[in-house]
Amino acid sequence: MGPTRAQFIQYAPAALAVVPLVAGPWSALAAAVAGAGAWAVGVSAPVLRSLIGCGFTATGCGIAAHEVLAAGGNPLIALGLAAPAGAAALAHRRNLVSHIPALVPTAAGGGAGGGLTSQAQLITAWWKEFISGPTQTEGRKLIQAGANLEHLALEADGDHVSFTGIITLPQGQQVRVRAADIAAVYQIPVSQVELGDPKHYAPNALPVTVQLKVPAAQPQIAAGTPTTPEEVWAAYVAVPEGAMPGTTLSVTRYDGPLDWEGVATRDRRAIGTVNLQDLAGNLELETIQIALAPGDKPSQMGVRVMREHALMHGTMLSLVVNELSMDSRGYIRAGTYVDGRAALLPLAQPGSGARHLYLVGGSRSGKSGLLEQILLSAHRSRIAVVLASPQAGTIAGSSLSAYLGDGLDEAMGALRLAYAMMLDREARYRSPSFPFTDPLVLVVIDEAHMLLSVSSPYHLEAKAIVEQLTRRSLKRGIGVVLATQTPLAEDLGNSTVIRSQLLIGGGAVFLRCAKGQGSLVGANAVEGAEGIDLSMIPSQWPGQYAKVADRDMSGLATEAAAAPEDGTFGLGYLLTPGSQAVQFRSLHLDVPPVSLAGGERPVGIEDCDAWRERDAITQTPMVDKRGKNLIGSLADLLAAAEGAPSSQELAACPNPAGLHVVTGPARSGGAPAASDGQELIKPRILELLREQSIPMTAETIARKLGTSAKNIKPRLSELKKRDEVTNENGLWRAA
Repeated sequence: MGPTRAQFIQYAPAALAVVPLVAGPWSALAAAVAGAGAWAVGVSAPVLRSLIGCGFTATGCGIAAHEVLAAGGNPLIALGLAAPAGAAALAHRRNLVSHIPALVPTAAGGGAGGGLTSQAQLITAWWKEFISGPTQTEGRKLIQAGANLEHLALEADGDHVSFTGIITLPQGQQVRVRAADIAAVYQIPVSQVELGDPKHYAPNALPVTVQLKVPAAQPQIAAGTPTTPEEVWAAYVAVPEGAMPGTTLSVTRYDGPLDWEGVATRDRRAIGTVNLQDLAGNLELETIQIALAPGDKPSQMGVRVMREHALMHGTMLSLVVNELSMDSRGYIRAGTYVDGRAALLPLAQPGSGARHLYLVGGSRSGKSGLLEQILLSAHRSRIAVVLASPQAGTIAGSSLSAYLGDGLDEAMGALRLAYAMMLDREARYRSPSFPFTDPLVLVVIDEAHMLLSVSSPYHLEAKAIVEQLTRRSLKRGIGVVLATQTPLAEDLGNSTVIRSQLLIGGGAVFLRCAKGQGSLVGANAVEGAEGIDLSMIPSQWPGQYAKVADRDMSGLATEAAAAPEDGTFGLGYLLTPGSQAVQFRSLHLDVPPVSLAGGERPVGIEDCDAWRERDAITQTPMVDKRGKNLIGSLADLLAAAEGAPSSQELAACPNPAGLHVVTGPARSGGAPAASDGQELIKPRILELLREQSIPMTAETIARKLGTSAKNIKPRLSELKKRDEVTNENGLWRAA
């Protein structure tokens, strides 16, 4: 092998200093060859200049020494002329050391050569680019200029790569480079950077060790420790104190310890109710990572463990539009089960009547979205809807309802109307018959706790009406969809009748609840859903917090839409009669449900006494002041509604508008006796509705006219009979 570039540059001046003693003028040729060779190998300009200067000095000394010897001069004089050539060689050596970095011997795996390896060169280049300089990308600020990395040593062994060095600065300066800075430069975790303690070192010299590549930690499995799903199941789940004692697991699919499916079997005995929390604890998993699927045999239960949840990407509403209508068995598509099957909800039972639905879900759980989906399914199935929404304006699909009670008072009126419809059908249907010509009716009660809880001003009346509806309405083709934020008994007015009738008469959907409010055990236990804690359903999928941390400051994206992966909206458990609660997720509303209604008018309720007198009925309390003696027949209800508002109530009403009101009973089917005061307020109502050109509730009209709703609502009914105003879903407008 010939000399390396570094060796050539180092030892060429020494040769030039010796050649003049032998070659004479030929040393000039040697100097020229040395300079040309140095230029050819690409040395830096200062080193090349030093080498050429050294060559010229040695050449001059060589020529002079040759002339002395040729003239017969003293040989000692010729030998003395070699001294300047040697001095030039030493000067070149000093220049070489100051301009070429010190060569670092390579460690194991670094090669046999004496130069920097490619990895060491890359490490040094990154250090100078981002930390110390002098090289720097335009627009980037160095971490600490001049903080050089000296005594670099690289270690590379298989899948482990690290380097050590000393961060040095001129005397009097202090190292300010942090471990986080180095980790950011080399794109590694901070835990892989170790800086020396400044207390034990000089302020301007600090040792550093960086683990560029750390070998994967190998799990230490003790002898006899169960590792396979079958072994773990036998050791922790099938034992007497486990979640499913006496069972054995047969794995049907295995893609790793966090992604497998199997069937748990108990020999000739029913498995019974499984506590999902206990099972997750036995397997050392989160509850959301486990899904159970009851089989056809009571002695078998399907088990699925998931690394990435199967429902994370959701099912788009627009893709299953044809499955939203009710089928011949009375079921609609509500979502997707964890095993990929369609999750179905019953709204009717052929040959029997309607079905109930109990819906539980806290804030941001997807409860309102599921209600919108149910309203769309009812509309496409030709089911009329009476919607009671105590929290006004929360249901986007409210325009699909035949009657809307928007707001606390109006929602109570919607309950009264639903009860009157049941009494009306009971009077007309002496014996249950299905199907009948009148449409199915769905009474949807959102945020039911606002009406049923003890703190509600309508607690006693609402509780009495809902209890009767859930008990008696199914045979009359009227189903109840009741939605609350928690499964707690107080949300249902502490009524065990309401919950039991809802669960017996239909299905239940359980979505995420607030912490401490979602347990379905103890007093809140639901058969078929034992052991489920709804507060354990996370609000985000694993790994989503990292996406949130990656901020985009370009401005609010008004066109952006939420994706199923952005949250666990609609994830929960579906319970149908006679089955175990199964994990499912409701459809993702990629399009507004109301946009799929086709522009058709809402399904109307049949023309009957209760519907014709709905304005008076919704204003008629149906219990006495003690909350007892609920009106039990249609005749009594119509008689009570006929006198609403009574002469005593009108006499006691404040009259802030300064109107002269003459009271008189309002007769069903005939116009009430008019008075000057009544006729004075009617033109003002018409003028307001025509000027505003927007629909208004009776309460809004009363507020704008400076009077009470009790004065306005009877006048609106009279104007409607004259066809001067119209009422659609509780909203009044000029005809």
